[in-house]
Amino acid sequence: MPSFDAVSELDSHELTNAIDQANRELTQRFDFKDTGASYTLKEKEFTVEMKAPAEFQLRQMLDILTQRLSKRGIDVRCMEKKDPVTNLAEARQSIVLRHGIDQDTGKKLQKIIKESKLKVQAQIQGDQLRITGKQRDDLQAAMALMKKTELDRPLQFKNFRD
Repeated sequence: MPSFDAVSELDSHELTNAIDQANRELTQRFDFKDTGASYTLKEKEFTVEMKAPAEFQLRQMLDILTQRLSKRGIDVRCMEKKDPVTNLAEARQSIVLRHGIDQDTGKKLQKIIKESKLKVQAQIQGDQLRITGKQRDDLQAAMALMKKTELDRPLQFKNFRD
C-alpha cells in the first residue's frame, strides 16, 4: 500500500552555518563592534541564545538571524521567540527552533485530512505523520492539501513508497 511520511525537520548543518554567518556579520557591523553581542547555538535543544548590551540591539540581531536562516533554506516559521531578559549589564533572548510534529499539530493535520474526504489514513508516529492510501493520486492530493494548510512549522515529505 503506498505511503509517505510528513515530517518537520531542520538541517542542523545549515543551521550551524547560518549562526556562523550571523556571528560574522555582527563582528563586521559598525554598530555592533566591541559590544560583545553574539549568537550561541545549543544544538541538543535547537535553541539560539542571543546576547547584546541593550534590548534594541536584540531586535536588530533577530532581523540578521532571520535573514541568514532564510538564505540558508531554513523556514523562519519554525522560530519561537521567547521574551527578552534584561539587566544592567546585558540583554538576552532565546529563540527556540521548533522541529518535529507535536501531538496538537498531528491531530490538526489528521482532522484536516479526514474532513477532506480523501481516501487516505493518517497516523501519528512519534514526531512524524504517516499517510497511507490505495492510490498514488490520493497521496499526492493529501500532500497538496497539507502544503496549503497554515501551520507554525514547515513540512517536508519523505519515504514516498509505492
